[in-house]
Amino acid sequence: MIDLEALPHLPGCYLFKNEEGTVIYVGKAKDLKKRVSSYFQKRDHDPKTTSLMEAVRGLDFIVTNTEVEAFLLENTLIKKHWPRYNILLKDSKRYACIHLTEEKFPRIRLARKRVDSGNFFGPFVSAKERDYIFEVVRKTFQLRTCKQMPKRACLRYHIAACSGPCIGAISMEDYAEKVKKAASVLKGNIKELIESMETEMKELASRQQFEQAISLRDEITALEYLQEKQNMERQKKHNEDILNYIVRDDTVYLMLFKVYKGTLEDKQDYVFAFGENFLEEFLVQYYSENEPPEELILPESLEESFVDFLSHVKGTKVKVTVPKQGEKKELLDLALKNVEIGFFGDRKKLEALQSKLSLPKLPNVIECFDISHLSGTATVGSMVQFRGGRPDKHNYRRFKIESVEGIDDFASIAEVVHRRYSRLLEDKHDLPDLIIIDGGKGQLSSAFQELRKLKIRVPLISIAKREEEIYVPGIKSPLPIKKDEKASLFVQEIRDEAHRFAITYNRLLRQKSMIPKND
Repeated sequence: MIDLEALPHLPGCYLFKNEEGTVIYVGKAKDLKKRVSSYFQKRDHDPKTTSLMEAVRGLDFIVTNTEVEAFLLENTLIKKHWPRYNILLKDSKRYACIHLTEEKFPRIRLARKRVDSGNFFGPFVSAKERDYIFEVVRKTFQLRTCKQMPKRACLRYHIAACSGPCIGAISMEDYAEKVKKAASVLKGNIKELIESMETEMKELASRQQFEQAISLRDEITALEYLQEKQNMERQKKHNEDILNYIVRDDTVYLMLFKVYKGTLEDKQDYVFAFGENFLEEFLVQYYSENEPPEELILPESLEESFVDFLSHVKGTKVKVTVPKQGEKKELLDLALKNVEIGFFGDRKKLEALQSKLSLPKLPNVIECFDISHLSGTATVGSMVQFRGGRPDKHNYRRFKIESVEGIDDFASIAEVVHRRYSRLLEDKHDLPDLIIIDGGKGQLSSAFQELRKLKIRVPLISIAKREEEIYVPGIKSPLPIKKDEKASLFVQEIRDEAHRFAITYNRLLRQKSMIPKND
């Protein structure tokens, strides 16, 4: 179930997913909410988009600082997921870079592949902006562009577009200084150059040479474009993990960005109970199962012994950085922005559900049960947990029904509810804030009876598929909650995830049953 209200009016990328949770389409947007909402508001889609919308069951998104970053991130995500509804140009090249070659007299050129030696700058999404930058740098510093230096001066030298290293018109040292300045500009250190160009532009305008002034204005705009940090495509030789979090109501909401050699390729989010030293505890668990990066960027420092632990797990030194300014700090802030938008947009769903169900507190932890079978065979139960409004897959559980023969959803629900909560009581673990049953009044009654036997008093509801009606124990009629209200949509989202998880387990058991056993 997709909650459009959770989407922000910010740039970023959105990922449509099918029933299995597979990414089937990646898109970019200047305004995520407007763009994604348009898919559901428009009725006359083309055949391809109609097919896409019929398959969409889930949505994820990543907020970026600018629309330019969204372009770059979209390119990365498409190549990572190969979504079936995107145009997949498998032989396509990356966005073009500007290349300063490594030669006696380096030349400036456009390049799509980083295969030669020298320095690469970019990539650039807009060909128009890239060409402006290329021409400004080339003309300003009079760099050569020829593949092989001619034996005599060419036209570019005579029109003062090249400094003429081919005829010895400039020394190697002076030319190297020009290349150094050009590289500095391409890295974004362009303030002084822009100031001089602005002075020249004003002089041209004062002499009423407006055409030249406009041309110079466009070149300045192109150079200013370089100052916009392209956080999603920073070219690095090592991998980084960027982690940030918010602690609220004794709960930690944490976001982890995976950056591979300068390119953001994935984000992972986690919700868990706050505790002393929670950050180190999380890092121990996470990096015990995942290889640490060369650099870990955090909002706070770690004990030296813990840094040594990460280095030991990786086998080489791990650098831990706590940036106060610069591009790494911007990425840390971007991770925090995604925490705020991603998680606390979900808080509105929790508040809506609390209000409609008159719950005593915010249902931060919700557990939902479903039963799946094929004509009474391979009957299984599933339980999914939502924490802070999001799936907490670490706490998903599945049950192979043991005490029920044939088709009996009521008895099957009773079994899995009993097994789940008798185990929590035995292990002295916390109970959820709300329990949801997939089904009508019969399934609800079975679950309620088991909770009474265990002397558990946790709010309990069920949702019936046909009209998405929500029932509570002791009341015959469904609650007056419309199926398109935020609270109902959230319950449907949780129910659909439990159903998906149950079907996946059911299919697994059936596949195993069809594998012939060796005699």
